[in-house]
Parts: sequence; C-alpha cells; structure tokens
Amino acid sequence: MSQFDLSGKVAIITGSSRGIGKASAYELAEHGARVVISSRKQDACDEVAAEINSKYGEGTAVAVAANISDKAGLQHLVDETRRAFGQIDILVCNAASNPYYGPQEGIADEQFRKILDNNIVSNHWLIAMVAPEMRSRRSGSIIIISSIGGLRGSTVIGAYCISKAADMQLARNLAHEFGPDNVRVNCIAPGLIKTDFARALWEDPARIAAANQSVPLRRIGEPHEIAGAVVFLGSDASTFMTGQTIVLDGGVTI
Repeated sequence: MSQFDLSGKVAIITGSSRGIGKASAYELAEHGARVVISSRKQDACDEVAAEINSKYGEGTAVAVAANISDKAGLQHLVDETRRAFGQIDILVCNAASNPYYGPQEGIADEQFRKILDNNIVSNHWLIAMVAPEMRSRRSGSIIIISSIGGLRGSTVIGAYCISKAADMQLARNLAHEFGPDNVRVNCIAPGLIKTDFARALWEDPARIAAANQSVPLRRIGEPHEIAGAVVFLGSDASTFMTGQTIVLDGGVTI
C-alpha cells in the first residue's frame, strides 16, 4: 500500500468551494479520502461536492456550509461530519480573510480583530473540536494553511502577516501538546498562488510580470501545487513530521 493512500480517511477542508481548499479536497479524494466541503455558502459547497461525487463516486463528498467566525457553525460542521462519516482523521484549516490593505497604522480595530479572529481564533476553535477524538484514537493530522507572509514583514498586509505567523506558532504549540498521543499538527506556507485572493495581481499583465521577476521559478503558483503538500501531510508519508511549516513559494523566500 502506498504511503500516500488515504482510503478510509475522512477530511474536513474549510474554504474548499474554490482555490487551494477546493484543489486540496479533490486531491485528498483522488487518494481515497472522503471529504467534507465547507465554505460560507451552501450552494457553492453543494456544487463542489457534486463534482467530486461525480468523479470519485457517490458518498465521497458531503457539503456543510460554515462561517469560520461562527463557533456554533463550526461545531455544526464537525457534528455533521461525524454524522455522515463517523470520524475525522484530517483537518485542513484553509479558510482565512484579509479585509484591509494598507499600512498597519491605518487599520481599524474591527478590521484587525476580524483578521485575528478568522485566521487564528477560528483555527483554535476547530482544532479543539476535532483533536479529542484524534487523541483518543491516537491518530490524526491537522494542517493549517498559513502563508509566507508569516515569515516576512509587509507594509500593506501587516495584520494578515501577523495572523499567519501566529498560525505557525499555533502548530508548534499544539504539536507539543498532541504529539504524545500521535496527533500531528503542521503548516503550509504558500507564496503567491493563482486564487481569487490574488486576482487583482495576476489579472494585471504588467503587475504579474514584475512580481514574477522576484520568483526563481518566474511564475505564480497554482492551487494544485499546494494540494500535493496537503496530501503528504495528511498521509502516512509524513508520520514523523509535526510542528513544521512547509514553504511552497517558487523560491521567493530564499
């Protein structure tokens, strides 16, 4: 059996109606996992779940809408996953937000709090909801999608970068806590990826050409290139890895 085989595993992926989350859900299903598609809008989740079931077989995916800022909604997501599939083996905390672009001194309190709540606190909530069963079963993988923003300073997305650095520390802390029970917690730090989050950049030929000059691979990343790392971290191929951050940025941070 391949170390990357995920047959019998169940994965929740937040923010999975598009972008990195959707690509990750597809790749996890490709390797045998059953997946729970979640984002704010139920119809968008239903559409992705139907696509995956059409490709990989009915019952591979279910759709449960949840807003990451709503703790009760996240608990509903976890409860519905257990009702549909019985357990949770892999959690991918992918959903995040960034409502402000500009210098740190100009950010409003409510914008700062929203970034911290959605990008850090919501991950803490969701992990706390799934970790007990993983720890009691002595098996589980928790994956937080961070960003290279958490490794570098920024004059325009500073609060977002702070939140993504905190996600890396959250993974390190929880790796210590959960490690004795064989539950792993890791991060992935993507660089610039062709998602809606960066659409204003990659749809502008002049801006993306200039940005790519700083990338050793000379191009923007694609969502499926992050999804492969999600499969690695969710599978037995990474059973000796915890508390780490995998950087996937085309070489920008080197």
